[in-house]
Amino acid sequence: MNSPIDAQRHALGDASYIEKCRLALATEGALVLPGFFTSEAVADVVASSAPRESEAFFAGSTHNVYLTPSDPTLSTDHVFNRQVVSSKGLIADDQIAADSPLRDVYDDPDVRAFLCGVLGIDEIHPYADHLSSINVHFASEGKELGWHFDNSSFAVTMLLQAPDGGGDFEYVPDVRNADAGDMAYDRVEAVLDGHETVNTLHFEPGDLVLFRGRNAMHRVTPTEGDTTRILVVFAFNDEPGVALSDSALNTFYGRTS
Repeated sequence: MNSPIDAQRHALGDASYIEKCRLALATEGALVLPGFFTSEAVADVVASSAPRESEAFFAGSTHNVYLTPSDPTLSTDHVFNRQVVSSKGLIADDQIAADSPLRDVYDDPDVRAFLCGVLGIDEIHPYADHLSSINVHFASEGKELGWHFDNSSFAVTMLLQAPDGGGDFEYVPDVRNADAGDMAYDRVEAVLDGHETVNTLHFEPGDLVLFRGRNAMHRVTPTEGDTTRILVVFAFNDEPGVALSDSALNTFYGRTS
């Protein structure tokens, strides 16, 4: 089977290309690799994924930007307890076909070596649970992903199908320093209240995106129109054996197995 990756545009084993991508990610906190998937591969994945939107799990709860439980010792209107809406749905790793191009790419040792080089880490590993490694997200009209910080140090995603409108990836870099335990309440409140300058990351179907979202607040605006926004998340860890807790699995997937 032909590789879904456009190897002419993306020489994953080339040291100079890896270094170029590493510097771009380190400087900007985000890296967009245009046309990482061939148009044929994108069409193949969309054709197999779009009809499965009805199988997606849509979480019905709100969350704070830190993706943690509320703190009853703080007031309900404190920025730590302010709730935002995330209404998109997803199908989990165990729902992805064994012969999907998504799985071919996720399991490809050359792709993993490339990601390690760009991210500046020694190893990269799948999640130890059966749900989290590859997820396909669906956002039909009005669905969104609310403002938040990522718990992981990096995210790897690819847009598969763009909506008619909306569905913009917006972010504010360097809002907090998570390693220093900085909660950055004032800046978080400013972002939520619309008092901070917001950047928009532009990408098209088939573009691979690496994003460092642990300290950057980010969201996806509500989708507009009849075309569902479809995006795949390739979730990795830099340590083996990492799995989401049963509580987190229930929140994100509505099940633990």
